[in-house]
Amino acid sequence: MPLRETPDQLDNQARNTLLQIAEASIRHGLLQGKPIQVDPKKQLDSLQRIRASFVTLQKQGDLRGCIGHLDAFQPLVVDVAENAYAAAFQDPRFPPLSSDEMDSLEIHISVLTPSQPMIFSNEEDLIAQLHPGQDGLILQDGNHKGTFLPSVWESLPQPEAFIKHLKLKAGLPVTHWSKSLKIFRYTTESFP
Repeated sequence: MPLRETPDQLDNQARNTLLQIAEASIRHGLLQGKPIQVDPKKQLDSLQRIRASFVTLQKQGDLRGCIGHLDAFQPLVVDVAENAYAAAFQDPRFPPLSSDEMDSLEIHISVLTPSQPMIFSNEEDLIAQLHPGQDGLILQDGNHKGTFLPSVWESLPQPEAFIKHLKLKAGLPVTHWSKSLKIFRYTTESFP
């Protein structure tokens, strides 16, 4: 049975293993059309824990795919293998990865902490509570939902712009505000 506690940080061995598995899953996808199957019981204890992850692919500094889960429901090592494959071949914003792109691909992994609901009275209060560069946010209102990983602060360093673009990603106008709007905060451990 996988462990459910959340570790503080992954050590270098665990990080390197996840990066190798992500790459292997993408290479397997190029040949077999599906992610690599990983037996979590044969992995480090820290990789057997139930954790959520995102895998981001970049090519020459540009986004080439990003897929992940916000909620933890499977062993971290399995989550990374599946998300790496999905980022390469199932991100609707990009065509499936081709084998000639593999050598120029950069793989980045973000392991999420469980999200926590934020309490705020209005948009100004929400913005005042944000920690740029640290917070990942999930915005939800009705059927509209979107998330930004903490790494998005690099391109949107102003909290006001961060929130406006997150609203757009969720399919809402930048001026949207309602009493049913919910925001959840999480952090990530990202590498390499």
